[in-house]
Amino acid sequence: MFSIFGGGAARAENEAADAYGFTFEALTSDTPIQLSDYRDQVILVVNTASECGFTQQYEGLEALYQRYQEQGLVIIGVPSNDFGGQEPGSNEEIATFCKANFGVTFPMAAKSVVTGDEAHPFYLWAREKLGFLAKPKWNFHKYLINRQGEVVDYFHSTTAPDSARLQQAIEKALQG
Repeated sequence: MFSIFGGGAARAENEAADAYGFTFEALTSDTPIQLSDYRDQVILVVNTASECGFTQQYEGLEALYQRYQEQGLVIIGVPSNDFGGQEPGSNEEIATFCKANFGVTFPMAAKSVVTGDEAHPFYLWAREKLGFLAKPKWNFHKYLINRQGEVVDYFHSTTAPDSARLQQAIEKALQG
């Protein structure tokens, strides 16, 4: 199982067969977010930031979660301060912000590094699986994982949660 600890140390372990081997520290709980807990579901992993021009996407992500949750979609938010220092708050401050401003109910990971050699192992794995162009270039980058634990697509920050392209990809993954 991959841990959030020691991003660079886990580089050699990026050959995971599927996403289920990865774990994120939870934003406000001592119980880690283990992707294996979402086996047979569709997972959308999104790196987030509270002070970004795309922060309003939290609202659309929550709407997606509410719309597709009963069909098997889970969204996991991963706050990151990697781009423009736009997530400077503590985990507690991030949780309060997300709940108070956007009513976020989907699982949120603790703040993590999502780019570069020290990125969380999930992000290193996803980049390896989908190629260099699939790496996060800004906040609110999205990775879609199908019911078999395969990362099957990515969406740049400019792809809004209510975009037809993203919703069609989610619906296709939910059918598979």
